[in-house]
Amino acid sequence: MANEKPILDKRENRSAQPIVRKICTADLRDALAWGFADFKAMPTHLVFLCAIYPIVTLIAARTYAGYDMLPLVFPLFAGYTLIGPLVAIGLYELSRRRELGLDISRWHAFDVLGSPSIGAIATLSVVLMVIYVAWLLAAQAIYEQIFGSAIPASIAEFARQVFTTPSGRALIIIGCGVGFLFAVVVFTLSVVSFPLLLDRDAGVETAVYTSVRAVIANPVTMAIWGLIIAGALLVGSLPLFVGLAVVLPVLGHSSWHVYRKVVAPGDSAFSSPARYPR
Repeated sequence: MANEKPILDKRENRSAQPIVRKICTADLRDALAWGFADFKAMPTHLVFLCAIYPIVTLIAARTYAGYDMLPLVFPLFAGYTLIGPLVAIGLYELSRRRELGLDISRWHAFDVLGSPSIGAIATLSVVLMVIYVAWLLAAQAIYEQIFGSAIPASIAEFARQVFTTPSGRALIIIGCGVGFLFAVVVFTLSVVSFPLLLDRDAGVETAVYTSVRAVIANPVTMAIWGLIIAGALLVGSLPLFVGLAVVLPVLGHSSWHVYRKVVAPGDSAFSSPARYPR
């Protein structure tokens, strides 16, 4: 169970800020267990396979057609973590419905379009997309600053430059460092903001501010959660991205339960997390 020590004691309403609670690693384990239980009850791996492989195929085809795309292949895939909360919003809705004991047919994932906060959700989605594009531009600028604008002669030559030369090591260190900063910003802004917008009728400012407060109140636990997400995505990507078909929905459902642990229930009639089916 979460340590339900409130950071803010105001009663939740349209203008008051939601109550943020302190959580621990045990709460993360609970969230992962409930997220996996949601996935088993509402398997969506085939949907994610159908979404993942066309994207992978298109990027691969474009890369082989012209090696000018090579420097952006890793940033493209790594950057998907920046829009992960947006991709997972339908999973949040399914977890919400399962918690309430409502019908959990997959098509209900599109019920988010009828959310009272759909305007705020759309605004926050645009913000994440802008950050994603900014990351790609930054990655391209870093590459050109180190290697210039020359197009790699082949995939093998590109790999040799990146992994066996001092410039390549500089690219890896600087690129990963900048990417980490982008990831921290997005994680802080969105770790609970999208679920909160589904949970209650709130504005972008309230959702983002609550997300920032959640991270500040739980710096170590949220850092661990971020590492779990990054590690799971890496492991899921290794076997030709097949594992992502399971990793992505499990993380999406689990993120909803992390939100439910961190943000105290407001006026919405949600059941206690302790009553979730295992």
